[in-house]
Amino acid sequence: MSNAAQRSNRVLIVATIMLATFMVAIEATIVATAMPRIVGELGGFSYYSWVFSAFLLAQSTTTVIYGKLSDIFGRKPVLIGGILIFLVGSLLCGLAWSMMSLVLFRLLQGLGAGAIQPVTTTIIGDLFKLEERGRVQGFMATVWATSAVVGPLAGGIIVDNISWAWIFWINLPIGIISIIAFMLFLKEDVAHKQAKIDYLGSVLFSISIVALLVMLTETDASAWILLSLFAVFVVSGILFLAQERRAPEPIISIPLWSRRLIATSNAATLLAGMALIGLSTILPLYVQGVLGRSPLVAGFTLTMLVVGWPLAVMLSGRFYRAFGIQRTLRVGSLMFPFGACFLLFLTPDSSPIVAGAGSFFMGFGMGLISLTSIVLVQDSVEWSMRGSATSSIIFSRSLGNTLGATVLGAILNAGINHYAGGEAAAGLHAALNQPTGLSALAADPAIRAVFNAALHWSFWGVVVVAVLTFVTTWLIPVAHGRKSGGAAVASEATSH
Repeated sequence: MSNAAQRSNRVLIVATIMLATFMVAIEATIVATAMPRIVGELGGFSYYSWVFSAFLLAQSTTTVIYGKLSDIFGRKPVLIGGILIFLVGSLLCGLAWSMMSLVLFRLLQGLGAGAIQPVTTTIIGDLFKLEERGRVQGFMATVWATSAVVGPLAGGIIVDNISWAWIFWINLPIGIISIIAFMLFLKEDVAHKQAKIDYLGSVLFSISIVALLVMLTETDASAWILLSLFAVFVVSGILFLAQERRAPEPIISIPLWSRRLIATSNAATLLAGMALIGLSTILPLYVQGVLGRSPLVAGFTLTMLVVGWPLAVMLSGRFYRAFGIQRTLRVGSLMFPFGACFLLFLTPDSSPIVAGAGSFFMGFGMGLISLTSIVLVQDSVEWSMRGSATSSIIFSRSLGNTLGATVLGAILNAGINHYAGGEAAAGLHAALNQPTGLSALAADPAIRAVFNAALHWSFWGVVVVAVLTFVTTWLIPVAHGRKSGGAAVASEATSH
């Protein structure tokens, strides 16, 4: 194939990857917008949170499994299989007759979605050199940013003018086009080999991670349920590690994950995911409940996050060439706690611009940390392990999001109980559960002061995690002054 044809194919593949990614990226925001209407028609409000949790649990748990399968069977069949499962789940979600059935079909949707991000990111690593990857990943970051804006708008239009089922069925034409395009344009030469799939390892891993995530998301459950989940997590985790050490084709290669570069990159990504979800969930509460601004203004402060992230990713190639990967990673990681510190200076009289600036710098830092971790990890392994290595980064970010939401939410509740006391705390929680609760908080000076103080506890939590992220990135082994190519990183990555 000529160079021009190869370039043309790469452009078409990237466009298809963007289309498939958009289908999954928009899922969270478009469903969130439609859920009040869906609950109104189906009933079963008690299952409300599980419509989201079921999808995220399945997606997070299968990420690592799909990464390994793509190393064994190739990217193309695994990705197309994942999209097909996602589309079947989408079709059934639109046909759901109760909230319980919707939860089950969302679980199926998540099982398919788990393939899309890790395998598409791995394909980019296969097709593009390190210095080209930043620009391509920048396009991918803009997909996520665009979906954050388009999702709520599209969800509102669909539920107001058509049936809510179309928030799921809209995936069908997008997914079918993606499958056809991947079949036509994605060429790969995978040596056929007899592979023994680690089914037992997959089951044990899934049980362990699901138990952990349910334990973290359902913190209001009774103590014996939480203890039971913890016991399931520990026992299945120990059995899983034992299975992986003796399996010929382990789902998770313990030697691979314990390499210093991969272990530190995963740790930094997990911590960054914790801090970022804290910012995303807590900052809008502060802007509306303490600054007394509208949801639109609160949304603007978070929009600065999705401006900073893709901007950093798109500029990363220039940074690598000018300063080398080591300096780019370390300066980028410094931007992360720098942005978080803006939160500490927020007061009830602050301008939302201060919050937006902190959000922008954290997004910029996250863009550099996330991309650099992925390209370093991808460059440190051969093709046959790249899917597993890439999926480990994406899994770590997902787990970090879950941990961060739980930990920082617990800190906020502790702050409210500390500053408000028993009845006042109960009143504050009740106000937060009302549609106009945040505006009511901002109108009451006493409650507003309590909310301000409690949220600052959470802000300190975000800052601490951001500083830990910065420290961890300095532990990632990068050849000094490295600017391109994979040899220098590969030599260091194999050290333990």
